[in-house]
Amino acid sequence: MKENFTVLDSLNHALSRALADDKQVYLLGEDLLDPYGGAFKVTRGLSTAFPNRVITTPVSEAGILGLATGMALRGLRPVVEIMFGDFITLGTDQLVNHAAKFRYIYNDEVKAPLIVRTPMGGRRGYGPTHSQTIEKLFMGVPGLSVVAPTSVGDPGQLLYDVIMNTDDPLLFVENKLLYAVPIMDFTSSQEFILIRREGGGSFSTPTYILTIMGAPSPVLTLAAYGYMVELAREAILRLAYEEEIFAELVVPTRLTPFEIEPILASMHRTGRLLAIEESTLSMGWGSELLARLVEVSSQKIKAVRRVAANDHPLPAASTLESAALPDVETIIRTARDMVRGS
Repeated sequence: MKENFTVLDSLNHALSRALADDKQVYLLGEDLLDPYGGAFKVTRGLSTAFPNRVITTPVSEAGILGLATGMALRGLRPVVEIMFGDFITLGTDQLVNHAAKFRYIYNDEVKAPLIVRTPMGGRRGYGPTHSQTIEKLFMGVPGLSVVAPTSVGDPGQLLYDVIMNTDDPLLFVENKLLYAVPIMDFTSSQEFILIRREGGGSFSTPTYILTIMGAPSPVLTLAAYGYMVELAREAILRLAYEEEIFAELVVPTRLTPFEIEPILASMHRTGRLLAIEESTLSMGWGSELLARLVEVSSQKIKAVRRVAANDHPLPAASTLESAALPDVETIIRTARDMVRGS
């Protein structure tokens, strides 16, 4: 892997591989063509290399997803880019009431292998309609999977695997700030060690488990996905060096359907779980995760908590936006209370 190979580089390379390896793969979205290459440049160079299969579309998310669903039903493998995750609400009917339902409606006689890629998240001052983290709106939809890459593992391989191997619609959530983050290289890391890689399912969506190299047995489990993994990593280091509180970090890539076993196993080792997400606190991934752990855990749970965004729209002003979103200090403070207060 190249030095400073970023998540964006990895995703771009994966799209290129998929287009090269399977002529049924098409890429659709707004402003994808070179030299622009998409709002966040994930598709740069692809329309030049594959001019007949990278399709720029009108500004209509419902139209894009309707077209892509039809393509999927006819045996193609469309990959849709929705410019901002906020805009996916405009295509919800096509995704939720059509693509996710057709396999069930037609008694498993049709498939809809549709991948919907979209950037989510704040911290760029884009305001309340361009900064949301709203994948939780889609996590309870039967027939629709939700997957989130991170800098842990190989996000490009994750994207390639879901494009080539899933036969049902899938929402692929890419945090905006994650694009510039270098892929973690555990072979040269002086801080973290990857102690386990679990899960997979019908297509490879692994769960990673990290801990500090040489640390004592952990007393706390952190679970995070997307860009929150970067904050959790920093928090784990500071908890160890400043508080002598040792934790391990569980990083799922498939958010739904739930793959709960690795998180459950970690919590059984530590007795405590802190769920971290950028979405708003109420009715989110963390809420569902803690509910399921309480239902299935056969061991005593010492403490469970959540860290998430405030339950209000995100402001555009940077100071107000920062105050509304979860940060490292909040993670550290919550973790300290869980360990020292229990």
